[in-house]
Amino acid sequence: MSTLAHTMMTAARSADSGLASPGELDRYPYAEAPAVDRVGVPVWDGGDPELGRVGRRAAGSRGRGLHGQLVQQLGQMIVSGDLGADRPLVPEEIGQRFEVSRTVVRESLRVLEAKGLVSARPNVGTRVRPVSDWNLLDPDIIEWRAFGPQRDDQRRELSELRWTIEPLAARLAAGHGREDVQQRLADMVEIMGHAMAQGDALTFSRADSEFHSLLIQVASNRMLEHLSGIVSAALQVSGGPVTGCDRPNEASLGHHGRICDALAAGDGAAAEAAMRQLLMVHPEVERVVPAPREH
Repeated sequence: MSTLAHTMMTAARSADSGLASPGELDRYPYAEAPAVDRVGVPVWDGGDPELGRVGRRAAGSRGRGLHGQLVQQLGQMIVSGDLGADRPLVPEEIGQRFEVSRTVVRESLRVLEAKGLVSARPNVGTRVRPVSDWNLLDPDIIEWRAFGPQRDDQRRELSELRWTIEPLAARLAAGHGREDVQQRLADMVEIMGHAMAQGDALTFSRADSEFHSLLIQVASNRMLEHLSGIVSAALQVSGGPVTGCDRPNEASLGHHGRICDALAAGDGAAAEAAMRQLLMVHPEVERVVPAPREH
């Protein structure tokens, strides 16, 4: 095992990661968490039942402070439909019910506004915006949709997006032969192989995510590079056998290796073909791959 592989696997095992195993991702992630990890929410009498429900859901804070937790909770409620379009959000009410300061509420709503989830207007106040206004490429919104009632649609849409982006990125990357990048990609495949042999799904996932992000970046297309974070988010939230990257297996590992070989040979067509094969390892992917048009 290379030094890089050993280091990455050791770090993955010791890290306190928020990544879940494939089976765990199928559960709606609003299970109870210890009270110390959530925004303090009292038991409300006579309060709005929709706004109150979030108190019984985990914030998924992953170490975030009160501001991050409130963004997480309100974002989940909006994306899940608990707070529907054009729903008014009164800062004073939010602050009282979540026991946070005006500053925390104000900054949280600004973050949600930047994501397109809410809008604030003079004399109108803050209201929830319709789905058509959301920034659906925002990693947080991708996560909230993937772990909410829209999870099946989100996973399908992510798979379709990857099918569009990654084969092209692989073809373009073959035209930019850089030995340092090719070595890094080969290192990721080696790490994935060792992780799979040891049943270390976390390390496999991290190496897989880095492989795909690096491949997109080396394609030397800045618009594609901008989408590398979306691919990383897709790998972390897919949660089922939708593509060959979702679960460690020999077929997936082999296709990653073939992509590396094609890049080293400067063969764009082979790299593209190997990527398409990787994204279709599982038969379930047939429902998300665009079918050829009949003339």
